[in-house]
This record gives sequence, structure tokens and C-alpha cells, in this order.
Amino acid sequence: MHPRIEDYALIGDEQTAALVGRDGSVDWLCLPRFDSAACFARLLGDEENGHWRIAPKGVDGPCSRRAYRQDTLVLDTEWETDEGAIRVTDLMPQRDRAPDLVRVVKGLTGRVTVRSTLRLRFDYGSIVPWMRKSDGHRVAIAGPDSVWLRSEPSVHTWGEDLSTYSEFTVEEGEKVAFVLTWHPSHEPRPPLVDPHKAVHASVKDWRKWVRRCRYYGPYRDTVVRSLITLKALTYRPTGGIVAAATTSLPEEPGGVRNWDYRYCWLRDSTLTLNAGLAAGYRKEAENWRNWLLRAVAGDPADLQIMYGLAGERRLPETELPWLSGFAGSAPVRIGNDAVNQLQLDVYGEVMDSLALARSSGLPPRPHMWSIQRALMDWLCAEWRQPDEGLWEVRGGRRHFVHSKIMVWVAADRAVRTLEEEPELGGDLDRWRALREEVHREVCEKGYDAERNTFTQSYGSRELDAALLLIPRLGFLPPDDPRVTGTIEAIRGELGHHGLLRRYSTDGTTVDGLPGDEGTFVVCSFWLADALHMTGRHKEARELFERLVGLCNDVGLLSEEYDPVSGRQLGNFPQAFSHVGLVNTALALFGDGEAG
Repeated sequence: MHPRIEDYALIGDEQTAALVGRDGSVDWLCLPRFDSAACFARLLGDEENGHWRIAPKGVDGPCSRRAYRQDTLVLDTEWETDEGAIRVTDLMPQRDRAPDLVRVVKGLTGRVTVRSTLRLRFDYGSIVPWMRKSDGHRVAIAGPDSVWLRSEPSVHTWGEDLSTYSEFTVEEGEKVAFVLTWHPSHEPRPPLVDPHKAVHASVKDWRKWVRRCRYYGPYRDTVVRSLITLKALTYRPTGGIVAAATTSLPEEPGGVRNWDYRYCWLRDSTLTLNAGLAAGYRKEAENWRNWLLRAVAGDPADLQIMYGLAGERRLPETELPWLSGFAGSAPVRIGNDAVNQLQLDVYGEVMDSLALARSSGLPPRPHMWSIQRALMDWLCAEWRQPDEGLWEVRGGRRHFVHSKIMVWVAADRAVRTLEEEPELGGDLDRWRALREEVHREVCEKGYDAERNTFTQSYGSRELDAALLLIPRLGFLPPDDPRVTGTIEAIRGELGHHGLLRRYSTDGTTVDGLPGDEGTFVVCSFWLADALHMTGRHKEARELFERLVGLCNDVGLLSEEYDPVSGRQLGNFPQAFSHVGLVNTALALFGDGEAG
């Protein structure tokens, strides 16, 4: 039986991440970066595509229990057997150079025989490396990749069926450690990490970081887990935050809506920045702001909706036919062609983020306002174009209402910044005129008076959950009848068992794709925010509590959720979902609770 998405836990070193299943198997790991080729790709195929399982010998099923150590990204997985009990501790310590995957087995009771099965397959499960022994290590090499496996001298290790096996016994209190280290095959082996010291240091470092959290309201452990997850999805060398650690986890089991999310989206920028600043993580927020400035630098006409970890622009989309897909959901894709789309909303996101950074007191960068002025010059001339919209539809461009609202946001933030700091310089009259014109057009062409709701695009009857952001963005006040009407319409038409779809896929070609998808987790958080802003506090809190209940046993959320089957869907863990959780918690419970 194929594991479920929620069966996985995340470990990482802020440059890449691994997914560990309930059965003790590492089924996904890209080295050395989030967007590198995977050396364990069982997640999207089968065991022959690479994995590393450590578990009691003869036990094929899931563990007895698992949990992160409090306020860390260090994972403990325990098994109870007839012979006794063991714990496997998994982590990826922060690194200066080489990525290490550390796995420590500890005997808890009795005497348990443990088996390790390591099946390395480079290039997303397609390349079997050449294995050899060197200085007591097992070394795997193929092309540019080299991986070293180190274990205790007493552990019996052998090669068989193009895999590496180990078998040993542990008694109460005994520990056996493994370290898997990657480095470029043309370079010498990097310095060895002490696995036991690495566990201690990682626990200490994570808990020190968590102590900076300023939120002390209800569900603090859940909020902290989301903040840890967001930090784990941050590429520390640049400050960029990937949307998820995975590619091609399906939005519909067996369907084709499978995308690569191992990149950095501008659509997430303001909400991510807000979460970091409000929770007390000013340095991380500044690093994200600096990444944003570097990524968008250049001709405003070339602004992209997403970038690579360091701001790379070319992310060509390719299919990997040798992988069958998660639970048979093909194709498996790497890269993302949506990078070439026009999305007017990203101009608003950038302007809103930089305005928030300025108003929050983050030190301005010398070129920041120059970039903003250039973005506004382009937007004033080009905003009337149709675009692909926030959700990256592949069914053709439209005049998406959310996109136009974000044009208004860009103009509004530019006007307000210049009003407060006139010495910056800029065409204030032109920006005010743009703000007024866009607002008038959206209210005329994007609003259905008969149904009292804003619509997905001009002239359509479809709805869009992104319109729940209208009061938060300041486009209209929360008590405006058009806002409350839109909330009710979206809840009625996009609601599914109490949660929200982002838009309808029934009988519409707006996204140009066959099949269906689940409810969109962050959209349901937006509904809770909108209910709260319009005075429906009890309903908002009840919805928030239900959404918190969607987290898996270790507090992680994917992109989507199927309330009928009770399963998580889409890439995992999803930064946007965890940003939504943090921001909604701060909105509902933050007053008087953060210090």
C-alpha cells in the first residue's frame, strides 16, 4: 500500500530537506539543494527509485509512535516489538559545506535486531551508482554525485541487489549511528560530522531560535511548528523560501495536476513577511526582503512570478517518464513553465511587501525605491492587459479581478509611501490617478450586483477565493456590503464540507486542465481571516480550530485537503499553508498575547 502524504515528516538543514515516512524510510531527498535531483525518489515511484529504511528486522509496517523533539526539527520514531523497543532519531544538521543525513538508533528496552536498507539512485531514481569501500566507508559515485555512508565499525554491512544492507542488534541504552554525506564527486571527502554531537547541537540551536518567537497565544505549539517548518523551507545562503520541499505530489490522486514547487513565489511575499515580522523573526524577514530585491532587479517588464533559490530565472518544465508518480499520479514534472506567465498581481505583491518592510522599520536598501518607481512606471502603462492570474491558470489570459486589485494595491502603497516620505520623489499625481481608475473599473466590471459579489474575472460568473483578501488589502472596508456579500457567495459556491476550493473546476475551462482538486488550505485560512474582520469571531475561531486539526501527527500541512477521504493533497509541506496558519493565529489571538 502506498504511503499517504500525511504519513511523512520533514527534516532539513535550511538548504535541502528529506521526507521520512512512518515506516522509517527516507523516501525523498534532493542533494545538495531543494531543487537538485533526488537521490531518494521512492515518494514518486517505488523502492527501486531510491530510499533508505531503518526499522526492526521483520517489521514491514509503520512505527508505534513518532514526534519531533519539542521546539526542534529533530525527529524521533519509535517501534515496540516482541523483542523490545528502539528509537530512530533523524536530522540534517546545519552545514558549512557538505549536507549530512544523520540517523541514530537507540535501544530502549530488550534486545532488538535492526535492519538498514539503503538504495541510492541518483538523478530522480534513474541512475544506479557505482559502490566501493574506502576507509571503512561505503562510497557511491555516478557522474557529478558522490555519497559516503559511515556507520559504527561493529555494524555488519554488505552489498546485494544493487543496494547496501546493514544488520545489528541494540540493547537498552546502546546507540548505533549512521551518517550519509554528499559531495561533488570530483572533490575530496568533506570533514566527518560527529552524529551524537550533531543531535545535541541541533536540539540546542532550534530551541534557541524558537525562544525568539513573540507569540504566546492559544495553539502556540502549532504556530511554533509552522514557524519551524517555514524556516526549514528557507534556503539559508540567500534567504529565499521555497513553496514546498517536493515536486509533483498530486492535487487529485491519479490526476495530472502535479507541479514542481521547489522554487520561490512572489505571491507569498507579503504574507510571509508579515508572519515573520509579527512573530518576532526580524532577521529572517529582512533576509526574505533582500532576496526579493535581488530577484526582481532588472527590467520591470521581465518580472517573473517565481524564481530559483538564488533568484535564477530559467526553470524549464520537463517530465520524468521513468517515475510512475505518487500513487500512480503522472506525469512527474521538474521545473515549472508557469515561470513564463504574466501575473499582474506580483507587482502588487512586491510593492506591498516593500511598503510593509519600510513601515516595519527594516533598514531600506539604497536601490529599493528606484526599483519600486520602475515597477510603477511599467504598471501605469501595462496594467490593462489580461493575465494568467494568481493561480497560474493554463486556459488562457483573462482580466482577473484579483490581479486588478493587486494593481490597485501597488498604486496605493506607492502613493502612501510618497505621501509619508515626499523626499523620495515620484509621480504622485499619476499614481493617485491609477489608483482611482483601477478601483472604479474593478467595482464596475468585476462586481456582479445581482448576486452581490465580486467575480473571478470581468464578465464571468465564476468566483475566486483570493477575493477574500479584499478587506485585508484595504481595497474596501470590512463592513462594505460588497465585501460581506462576496464572503457569503464564496462560502456558498466554493465551500466543500466546510472548507474552500480556490475556484470551481466543475464545467469550466478557466485553468485549462482536466480533473479536479481538493480544498485549498490557505484559502480556508483566508476565510477565517475574513470572518474575523467582519465581526464573526466565533465562526472564525471554529474554522481555525478545524484547520489546525488537518495537520498531520507532527504538525505539517500540505497544499490541499480532501474532506471526503480525509487525506492531504498537493506538495508537502506547503509554505503557503503554514504562513496562513501563523497569520490567522496572530489575527485571532495576537492582541495582547504577543510580547
